[in-house]
Amino acid sequence: MNTESPTGTAPIRFDTKIAVVLREDLEPWQRLNVTAFLVSGLGTTVPEVIGEPYEDADGTPYLPMFRQPVLVFEATKDTLKAAHSRAVSRSLPCSVFTSDLFATGNDRDNRAAVRAVGAGELDVVGVAVYGAKNPVDRVIKGSRMHP
Repeated sequence: MNTESPTGTAPIRFDTKIAVVLREDLEPWQRLNVTAFLVSGLGTTVPEVIGEPYEDADGTPYLPMFRQPVLVFEATKDTLKAAHSRAVSRSLPCSVFTSDLFATGNDRDNRAAVRAVGAGELDVVGVAVYGAKNPVDRVIKGSRMHP
């Protein structure tokens, strides 16, 4: 993966992609909440997506963040269901947010809500996927950039 030139001035290109696909009928607050939850697990399971810690000119330290952009898309319910199915069938690192999670208030209940439903029956409202660009593009086929 080409992330930096020796001089640090060349454009940074990534061979991988982080994509979030949200169901198009979500409320604005839901879109933000779902996106945050979906990407939260990526750095712990795929540590190479995390960059170095930040520091301002005063030396104040800040947490590291993703080293590459997170692209956010939207899709119809059917397109999102297909994207989820493709991500799972291709064994790409992915996370899922279902409509049931809007009614829970903690991680234990969230996991129980997902565990109670088979993969093909989940009411998916968002999915995040990470991998090489081409496989991720095939997974999110039919979705469009979030406005």
